[in-house]
Order: sequence, then structure tokens, then C-alpha cells
Amino acid sequence: MNLSLPLRLLLWPLSMLYGAAARLTAWLYAHGIYTVKHLNAPVVSVGNLTVGGTGKTPMVLWLAERCMAEGKRVAVLTRGYRGAGGTSDEVEILKSKLGERVLYGVGPDRYREGRRIESEHPIDVFLLDDGFQHLQLARAVDIVLIDSTRPLSKEFLLPAGSMREPMSAISRASVVLYTRVQQAPLVVPAMQKFPSLPIFSASTKLMGFKRILTEESSPIDHLPQPVFAFCGIGNPEAFFDDLARWNVEVAGKAAFRDHHLYSAREVRELESLAQQAQAKALLTTEKDIQNMGDARFSLPLYCCEIALDIPDAAQLWKLINQSLPAAGAPS
Repeated sequence: MNLSLPLRLLLWPLSMLYGAAARLTAWLYAHGIYTVKHLNAPVVSVGNLTVGGTGKTPMVLWLAERCMAEGKRVAVLTRGYRGAGGTSDEVEILKSKLGERVLYGVGPDRYREGRRIESEHPIDVFLLDDGFQHLQLARAVDIVLIDSTRPLSKEFLLPAGSMREPMSAISRASVVLYTRVQQAPLVVPAMQKFPSLPIFSASTKLMGFKRILTEESSPIDHLPQPVFAFCGIGNPEAFFDDLARWNVEVAGKAAFRDHHLYSAREVRELESLAQQAQAKALLTTEKDIQNMGDARFSLPLYCCEIALDIPDAAQLWKLINQSLPAAGAPS
């Protein structure tokens, strides 16, 4: 959150109240005063401590692929933030990658969605998207993602900053995964702040560029350049930094709020800006494509296809898998 320092100081008392409420809620669940609900199948939660993107959707994809590779029947539970009709931009990305191999429960009551799925299908594991603060649902594994480019020590609690919970909440995690480490050389000292937790790192790997409205996937070096880059994600600067790291020539750029739904007027404005910048194409994220509606550009429109690159993937999966029953075994 890019609030000015005076405004942050003005909101600081509200942040203190927010932090106290977050600590109290966690304490009430930890001591059984608030009821924690259990699904029959184990739950693996993927979440974070901040508002905005840290790479949760790529992590859910990573987990789903590995679970299915071992024959596990997978369902994803998600709130579907700013979505409608039982879907959202994250859900549509998951469906585009996983198809019908995975079931989906979308809504604020993740337990009810999980029970509905279990009543209709056999499930071996639930993947809980953005679940770290969803304390009413029990989980076998709690994975917390931290964006290496946004040090938590410099963040304020909501509403003065982007922190959903105090740093102390990290003690509930099973695993901490630092993302975008290729953009943060000082991440190792930061990782040492949690010596009692298993710590892993990940970077964003470019798989290629996909031409929208066609099935074409371009090799990394075949993108028409320069491009006009735009996005509506939690950390837009990380996307623009990725483009620089991938040697994409950017003639201009624009950023919108997370989960932004693009209007026809904004599409025209983006194209006008791209033409003024003499860009040969527009480039955005896979998430933004889901929020374009029926928008059409006269310039070619591409999105970046990405994946998580986890150096210690085998060790991380072993740690997670130890908490999950074998496929088809009673849970």
C-alpha cells in the first residue's frame, strides 16, 4: 500500500486496534473458544501475511500437479475474491491449467463448500487458497508465502499498511516460502528471522508469451517489441521488474488495483497509450486476462505464462506429503 507517511501515522491507532483484534481472534481459535471445523480429507493451506499478491495461485498449481502425480484426488477451496457466479480470476487461471482434473469450491464459507464436494465426490486432499487467516477450517499443512521484494519489517498493519496480521502470527505456519528471491538479494538474512520454521525459496520462471484470442504460445524471444505493459495485481512493480529481468523492452506501462475489472473505456485508453508509446504489442498477466471480459485490442495482446521455480522442490514436497495420507487411504 503506497500511503504517505503522514497518513500512515494518522491511521496507526486503528492499526493497533486491528492488530489486537487479529491476535484475539487467533487466541480464541487456539484455545477452543471458537470452533475449528474439520473436513474428512486433509487441508493444505496456502496464504500470506499481507494484502496483495505473493504467488499464491502458482503455488496452488504447483501443489495440485504434485498431488495428482501421486494419484491424489484434489479439490481447491477459495473465497473467489471480487468474483461472481462461482468463479474469479484465480479460479479461471486454475481451470485453464488443470481443467476438470480438479474440483472447485468457491465462496466465503470454505467448510460448507468442502462438505458439499465431499458429499458428491471422493477427495484425498483440499488445497485452501488464501487460507492463512481462515482459521475456522482445520488444516494439516499451513504454507505461508512472503514476497521477498516487500520486507515485512517495513510494513504496517491494516489500515495503515498491508499486513493482515502481526509478524508473530508466522508461528502458526508449517512452512515459509519466500517468493521472488531473484529480485531480493538480501533475502537470506530475512529468512534467518524464523529459525524454527522450515524455510524455502522460489522465483518466478517465465515459460513463454501467449497470444490472446489464438492458441499461439510464443518462444521467449519472439514477442513483438517494444511492448506496453499493464496489470491489476497485488504487486505491480514485481511484474514490471520481472519484465526487465526477462529482457522485455517496455515502451510504457500502467498499473491498476488488484483484481481490476477492465472497462471498454479503459481498454481504449490503454491502446491509445500504447500507440503513443509506439509499442508493437500489449503485455499483461494471466490473471488480468481473466478480467478483460469481451475487450478487444487492435494491437496484438499477449500475457506472460509463468511458473514457480523452487530449487528445493523435492524436499518441500516430501515435507508436505508426510502430512497427507496415501491416495485412496482412509483419512
